[in-house]
Parts: sequence; C-alpha cells; structure tokens
Amino acid sequence: MIRLTTPVLVLTFAVAFEVAAQESATATLTSTMPPIARLSLSANSLSFPDADPDLVPQVPSSGGPIAITARARAQRDAVVTLTVQAADDLRSGISVLPVSLITWTAAGPGFVNGTVSRSAAQLVGTWVGSGVRAGSQTFRFENRWTHPVGVYTVTLTYTLTAP
Repeated sequence: MIRLTTPVLVLTFAVAFEVAAQESATATLTSTMPPIARLSLSANSLSFPDADPDLVPQVPSSGGPIAITARARAQRDAVVTLTVQAADDLRSGISVLPVSLITWTAAGPGFVNGTVSRSAAQLVGTWVGSGVRAGSQTFRFENRWTHPVGVYTVTLTYTLTAP
C-alpha cells in the first residue's frame, strides 16, 4: 500500500490595527444682524391737474397712486413705522396755501389714510417685526375758488423706522 501525504502548510498572519487619535474642538459662529430699513416709492413727484372747483372739489394726483415698498429688519416685537412730513406749506412766490389741503387714502395691510402736515410727521403705516410691506397712497388736493393763481410746491419727507 502506498501512502501519499500532502504536506500541510500553515500560515499565520499578524494584522495590527491602529486606533486613530481623536480630538474635538468647538467654535462659535456669530452673525450680527442690526436693524435695517429700506424704502422705495414708485414716483418721486406728484402733480395735480387744473380742475373746476365746482366739478372736482378733491383733485386726484395725475400720476395715480404711489406704490410703496417698506423693507425692515427689526427686533421680534418692535413696531416698524412709516411717516411723512412736509418741509413747509405749499408755496408759489409769496403766495402760500396750507399743506393740509393735501390728503391721502392708503391701501395695503398696515397702511392708513391721512393728511399732510408740516408741523408733525404723519403716520403712513405701522407693522410689528421684520418683513416686506407693500401698499399705496392716492393723494388728493382740496380745490377751492379762493386759491391764488400760481404753481405751488412742497417737499415731502418719508421716514421708515425699524428699531
């Protein structure tokens, strides 16, 4: 009987695993968001056409409503306000008409109707917190037979406040 033997080869592998060192660190990110306000008006001038006071006692401005966009970043519960104030009365040379002859009706959430004043800023709109608000003002001029002839002008200043 013949016997064959197969040699057995045994290999042993040694595997070394390295454990990676680990370290943590923290960082603080700070972003400062101060209050900011931006106001845009669709027009920067108004005019009122001539009209018969008997037929048109309240003359609408010829350009139609002024579109207003008020953008504000404010404290969460802060009240954001938009006001308008006249620099003076309506003037044409030495002739003067009270600026309170100009009134407006407003459209849009938070916008209010009012009368132009030179003595105090008048509220145009008010909102709470940050956001973009859109509305409009339609101006009217009180037309009377007693107004002296002339071309009357006044400057209106709008102020958007975001505390």
